[in-house]
Amino acid sequence: MIAIVGAGAMGGMLAARLTAAKHDVTLIDVSEALVARINENGLIVDGKEGSEQVNVRAASNPSVIGAADTVFFFVKAQHTDGAAKLAAPLVGPDTTVVSLQNGWGNADVLSSHFPLEQIVVGVTYHSATVVGLGHVAHTGKGATFIGPYADGQTLDRAAQVGELLSDAGIPAEVTALVKTEVWKKLILNAATLPTSALTGLCAGVQGEPGPLLQLVDDLAAEAAAVARALGYAIETEERIQRIHTVLEGAGKGKSSMLQDAEGRRKTEIEVINGAVVKAAASLGIDVPLNKAMVALIAGLERGWRQ
Repeated sequence: MIAIVGAGAMGGMLAARLTAAKHDVTLIDVSEALVARINENGLIVDGKEGSEQVNVRAASNPSVIGAADTVFFFVKAQHTDGAAKLAAPLVGPDTTVVSLQNGWGNADVLSSHFPLEQIVVGVTYHSATVVGLGHVAHTGKGATFIGPYADGQTLDRAAQVGELLSDAGIPAEVTALVKTEVWKKLILNAATLPTSALTGLCAGVQGEPGPLLQLVDDLAAEAAAVARALGYAIETEERIQRIHTVLEGAGKGKSSMLQDAEGRRKTEIEVINGAVVKAAASLGIDVPLNKAMVALIAGLERGWRQ
């Protein structure tokens, strides 16, 4: 049995895809209204081929389910600790715990609740968004990388997760260097997410030549320097060119942090630019632009509360 903790955009999309592939899936979410809607009407998933309705089981109390074979976490970073506590009944000695969440640090939180050797981490360039209650859209496809959280572990658990993702139409590359891939996406996110949230601009406009794109490049360069100091083989110019390609290809797409800003919801800035700042501090590296993004987004959120 597969449990997916978090019935939002990515969790809902994956649950629907795995269910359609004949896997036994249960969505876990604290929203009673969302759980009731999914159980009554199934999940509606929009894609390029159109919309489909998939009957997925949902629950708010994991205790009635018992231990799962695999547990995916798809909650916002600020909810990871609470979600791990809630999901404790789902995790037995043979359960594989998977985080494909944004940012850096979610797996560290999970490791305080579950054995390190049972945790698989990864990063995906697939994207999804919530359209309505029990209704999500699979908005983009891209590469996915997964591997063991604990250094030196075998790739066996990650390979099993890779098979599940492939069944769901999300082919994944299994690699022992998965943390390098996580940092690559972290650099992209640190450069593009806060700048989109602060300006309200869609990706395509962010990618237009000018001062804003230069700021995006400079943020990426700061983060890449930190990644290299941590020992990850990441080239600044490769990341910058990749970011330009992603922005150009995304067109009118809105980043997750921009969507949070528009909804006046708490962002994940702490595990995006905040993770860069924290790592830089441990290395004695100055990252003034990433510090500025953390301060500005925190100020934006404070303004909503007032």
